[in-house]
Amino acid sequence: MTYFCDETLIKIVAGDGGDGARSFRREKYVPYGGPDGGNGGDGGDVIFQVNDNLNTLIDYSSKKIFRAEKGVDGENKNMYGKYGESLILPVPLGTLIFDAKTNELLADLAHKEDQYVALKGGRGGKGNASFVSSIRQAPRFAEIGEKGESKELKLELRLVADVAIIGFPSVGKSTLISVISAAKPKIAEYEFTTLIPNLGVVSLEEGKSFVVCDIPGLIEGASDGKGLGHEFLRHIQRCRILIHLIDPLREGGAVRHWKAINRELEKFDPELATKPQILVINKADAIQKEELVVIKKDLKKASGQKVFVISAVARKGLKELLWKVQEELDKLPRPQNDDVMDNPDIEVIQPHLENPHYYHIKKLEDGKFRITGKRIEQIVAMTPIDNPEGFARVVDVFHKVGLSRALKKLGAHPGDKLVIGKQQIPFVDIDD
Repeated sequence: MTYFCDETLIKIVAGDGGDGARSFRREKYVPYGGPDGGNGGDGGDVIFQVNDNLNTLIDYSSKKIFRAEKGVDGENKNMYGKYGESLILPVPLGTLIFDAKTNELLADLAHKEDQYVALKGGRGGKGNASFVSSIRQAPRFAEIGEKGESKELKLELRLVADVAIIGFPSVGKSTLISVISAAKPKIAEYEFTTLIPNLGVVSLEEGKSFVVCDIPGLIEGASDGKGLGHEFLRHIQRCRILIHLIDPLREGGAVRHWKAINRELEKFDPELATKPQILVINKADAIQKEELVVIKKDLKKASGQKVFVISAVARKGLKELLWKVQEELDKLPRPQNDDVMDNPDIEVIQPHLENPHYYHIKKLEDGKFRITGKRIEQIVAMTPIDNPEGFARVVDVFHKVGLSRALKKLGAHPGDKLVIGKQQIPFVDIDD
């Protein structure tokens, strides 16, 4: 059995940074033997990458948590820890990545070889050798590796095709795509034979070609969840042209069926109803010519556009139809969706690159002060504040970036509690 998965929720976790080392070498006339603790390695990134061999998101339907490798801790003799391996997550062409909590579109992997760096690994902690200065010749602390960030994502697959074949069940969509391309969909004489979209490449003369997909049969109420088609309507959103296939033998009449499908498109997404449509009556070999003329005339009057007549089974009328499709495609520009990023290889900002001068202070009702700012929060999280020298480093940073001065202006006194991330530390004013 073939399974198709075009939407799933996952959680990704970047690798933790390795801890910096605190060590001292034995060397005559060097205080404490000389610090030689090396830095920890950065944690691995989480990267999504297009893989042409995939056509579903099934690999992400069972396993839900994906973690990159942790950076290795630093060692003595100034030996740096190894960087954690980045985690490469292969996805099909046409995958959209959303923030699961905000539904913000983060990346659209709509081109071959597209990559998206979803999370950067945590920064490796600095070893004590990195903190040597003229006033701190033998630092006895080292940084803790930064924890890797995590994020919940929604992955959504939208097929990348130029043309979509739409219509009610059993109108001949699968037969049509099978005779105009190399696609081999399942074909049978019962409704909902097609359970997943099929992609095929149509090659014309003079090197002209386009990608076509058939969408599982729509029915009235599809946009509200009836039938199968509602699960795949999103795949039509990328297509530039719709081939609206109509069965003249279907009970209810061609005009009614044409209107019904268009209502479902508009209800699902108003923009779908505005996409160029090429109306096609199929199964011309199975109906009397006089009756076919009347149906074609009525459909042309209702739609105000040319109506093509074909027989996919008998392979009649296909050449004219396909060249019309190519002609219309040549007139249309490639879609430019404002919600889609032009360059999916986006640089994700690392917290440790943020300026520590960017922070915000808020006085809480209980007299404490909450300080927010990625770099400030990171320094506090990565510094062992239970170590006297580590705590002194934090106090020194607060002084240098003007945070201590800003706290005093807001009425802070020595000993008042400062809430920074998950830590609470006392306010120390070194100017006193």
